[in-house]
Amino acid sequence: MTIASYIDHTVLKPETTKEQIIKLCAEAREHGFFSVCINPVFVELAHSLLKDSDVKVCTVVGFPLGANTTAIKVAETKQAVREGAEEIDMVINIGALKAGDAVQVEDDISAVVEAAEGKLVKVIIEACLLTREEKILACQLSEKAGAQFVKTSTGFSTGGATVEDVALMKETVGDRLEVKASGGIRDLATAQQMIAAGATRIGSSNGVVIVNS
Repeated sequence: MTIASYIDHTVLKPETTKEQIIKLCAEAREHGFFSVCINPVFVELAHSLLKDSDVKVCTVVGFPLGANTTAIKVAETKQAVREGAEEIDMVINIGALKAGDAVQVEDDISAVVEAAEGKLVKVIIEACLLTREEKILACQLSEKAGAQFVKTSTGFSTGGATVEDVALMKETVGDRLEVKASGGIRDLATAQQMIAAGATRIGSSNGVVIVNS
């Protein structure tokens, strides 16, 4: 596999414009990135730009705080799938996890998985806010709820991906789920370290820099 095939080419900043999404999609085509990861408002546009390519459209749900109600996350997911999203990166209910409410966390993820209608779901656990035990529990609940991936970070909190977190997540889910490293991955060396630790997908807004390194 080439490094490009690991990358979700990402633009999630609130000030992102339509023109930037058009550029992102063109770069994804040019370099052969796995997907573009964008805010829900741009799913329809990205789908129209990429529908005749191998690049998938990935969007975020409950982003970046994870504190939306489950009903809102479900509605976001259904609309995203309807408009052409092929992958959903959802943020867990972080407060519920830290309060020890495993049932609420699992039910929240499960509802999004169901709403995704077979599309791939990645669960963002926001590892920088969690203890080691909470990271393990978040991965276990993601697996129980039927998700296909666990993901380190939104990139909008107090920290991004670390090699240690990726390794712990991989150790927890084994080969049953995959791990996406995201947040602060800006160069090839860092991306390679994450892959060596067990990541099978890299979320980065610096994909072009990484592949040109």
